[in-house]
Amino acid sequence: MRRALFALLLLPGLAAAATVQDWPLPAPAGAAQPSLAQAPNGDLLLSWIERQDAGHRLMFARYPERSPAWSTPKQIAQGSDWFVNWADFPALQALPDGSLWAHLLVKNGAAPYAYDVQLHASRDGGRRWQVADPVHTDGTPTEHGFASLWPQTDSTLGIAWLDGRDTAGGHDHASHDHAGHGGSRMTLRAAVFGAPARKLSEHAVDAMTCDCCQTDAAVGARGVLLAYRDRDADEVRDIKVTRFDGDAWTAPTTVHADGWVMPACPVNGPAIAARSEQAWVAWYTEAGGEPSVRLARSADGGGRFEAPRVLARGADQIGRVDLAADAGGVWVSWMQETGGRQSLWLARYSPDLAREAFRVQVAELAGRGRATGFPRLQLRGGTAWLAWTEVHDGQPRLRGARVLP
Repeated sequence: MRRALFALLLLPGLAAAATVQDWPLPAPAGAAQPSLAQAPNGDLLLSWIERQDAGHRLMFARYPERSPAWSTPKQIAQGSDWFVNWADFPALQALPDGSLWAHLLVKNGAAPYAYDVQLHASRDGGRRWQVADPVHTDGTPTEHGFASLWPQTDSTLGIAWLDGRDTAGGHDHASHDHAGHGGSRMTLRAAVFGAPARKLSEHAVDAMTCDCCQTDAAVGARGVLLAYRDRDADEVRDIKVTRFDGDAWTAPTTVHADGWVMPACPVNGPAIAARSEQAWVAWYTEAGGEPSVRLARSADGGGRFEAPRVLARGADQIGRVDLAADAGGVWVSWMQETGGRQSLWLARYSPDLAREAFRVQVAELAGRGRATGFPRLQLRGGTAWLAWTEVHDGQPRLRGARVLP
């Protein structure tokens, strides 16, 4: 049940290592689309989707900090009309007031990619859940998804999502084919929810974004930061960050002018982390015709980003990044595919990104292509915790690992 893998520091004259250990997860065979969150008390929260004869159900379990053993899994919701996809998946968020929030995706029309974001809330530790007010009320049979959740305050939840009310609804983020939009535009919107699962406000954030790349959010000293892949009239698909200043979302900042011209959606969004005045963004790009994974730092709360560090480059890189930061540094995970075999990698950097502390292959994944989805990363106690999907004999299952520097 335990394996160890060591990675030596790549800088000359220094030595450091990381140990990778299996982290058994409580999800049964057939589970997929994991999401990892951390509660304010340090507990890790894992959610996943299970297939049922009549549809699907969303489950979660808790991995406490003080007694590290998984709780009995609990059901958040179930349904026969869900939209279940490798790239657009549910997420879970715990607030300081003890409430739990989760979102999932529900079909809203006959078109393949017509679906809504549906928010659920629990105020008793996840034993009972209620459906919140509608996240969006446009009523159009179009795509609404790729949502991010964050604690807006101790007792209110922030949520952002890609909103297709201004599109024709014909997106296809399984084939990456988003050419020929004409005048249609995917937008980015955000809202705030409070007890008891009531919608308090809604904001338009960006009037034209990439159609099906994940969004991500982090809370820093100057407020909430939201990262996403933008899109302009010339089909440039670079990464932007905007900050909520307490009243409105600021004008977006370009993390780096990659200049990646892409006439279709790459289905490969950014990840963001923040600590005090610092913020970091990791992302995938094919700028210049070469796939690469990049990482950039802001020292002023997301107002301006320094030149990025290229973590990995070449045809083997497939991105699907995640990112976290603690007092020890900045941790980045990403995926590669070499000779038809996928692998999950993790590296840690000093906060200023000047030094790579270690780089390690966390796992070689069973499965290939889209079926393995997007691995998730959290930090606790100086250790990285990761969860991902694998596929054995056509059936998905979840795997986990912890990485100790």
